[in-house]
Amino acid sequence: MSNILIIDDEKAIRKTLGEILSYEGYKIEEAMDGEEGLKKFKEKPFDVVLCDIKMPKIDGIEFLEKAREINTDVPIIMISGHGNIETAVEAVKKGAFDYISKPPDLNRLLITIRNAMDKTSLVTETKVLKRKVSKVQEIIGDAAPIQRIKDTIDKVAPTEARVLITGENGVGKELVARWLHEKSNRASGPLVEVNCAAIPGELIESELFGHEKGSFTSAIKQRIGKFEQAQGGTLFLDEIGDMSLSAQAKVLRALQEAKITRVGGDKEISVDVRVIAATNKDLLKEVEEKNFRLDLYHRLSVILIHVPSLNERRDDIPLLTDKFLEDICADYGIAKKAIDKEALDELKNYNWSGNIRELRNVVERLVILSGKTITREDVVNNVVPRR
Repeated sequence: MSNILIIDDEKAIRKTLGEILSYEGYKIEEAMDGEEGLKKFKEKPFDVVLCDIKMPKIDGIEFLEKAREINTDVPIIMISGHGNIETAVEAVKKGAFDYISKPPDLNRLLITIRNAMDKTSLVTETKVLKRKVSKVQEIIGDAAPIQRIKDTIDKVAPTEARVLITGENGVGKELVARWLHEKSNRASGPLVEVNCAAIPGELIESELFGHEKGSFTSAIKQRIGKFEQAQGGTLFLDEIGDMSLSAQAKVLRALQEAKITRVGGDKEISVDVRVIAATNKDLLKEVEEKNFRLDLYHRLSVILIHVPSLNERRDDIPLLTDKFLEDICADYGIAKKAIDKEALDELKNYNWSGNIRELRNVVERLVILSGKTITREDVVNNVVPRR
């Protein structure tokens, strides 16, 4: 349900507009002047604001200016019984979505509000899409291990060396792989990702190398595999410790000879691909248990990058939290929420078994369930208790 704030010093106007808009399915809040309206605007998110111009304390134009400083995305519709063309032009110049004279025409008012809602949705959607198609997000952190990772990426990315990234689930191994590609000479080529743990063992070879039509029952047409899709770019094999031994043998051959053969085919296809792999397993232990090929391990681990757990870099939690607050609040189309020191201390003391992925989920939960400022009590009440 969309939230609308009505600011007007005339109680009858507030009551009438509130009843009409409530009937239309909107959730309404009222303020009797610009000062009270500004206080409510700061405290919680609104989808649209209806604001009178002539009011005591803070008038509509002053409210408009201050509100734009807080959040430029919320449409503010100015209403006034003392209006003229000059007033309307001034309001629009200062950022008002529209200007409506009193008494407002009901149909025009509802259409204007609907258009304002559409604008809010488009602004939010655009921000989300821009972030999705934007460059790789920054590796956040000042901890010594993170600085070493950044330095290693700068040195290794321009080379053709294969890289094995290790670390627990949720620490950001994929982000490291993306930066290795982004800073490489292959950045203009594709980055193709394969989650080896998510593909059944009997399908992994077809996924990686492709297959010819009729090579097995469901192969109704030829399929191009990930190695070919990554031609001229980078192939990221995530959770490679879960790959079957037969697929490992073919990957080893592809690395040795820079050639692949599709499942069901006999033609050798040359591939120009840089392989980056990642795992949350101890591959040398997997080698001892006959689950992973030692020769493949050595082929993949020309450069080893270990990404530390969040528990090993707790001093980075404030930086990460601030970044997540900024991104998540932008996704929700609301002003960035603050978080007090005690709340951050509580987050720093938490056992992050799910690492950065878990921290982001927790921050999103706090954004949804907390007020304007996230407090220690919010963290205690809404973060899963320590086990």
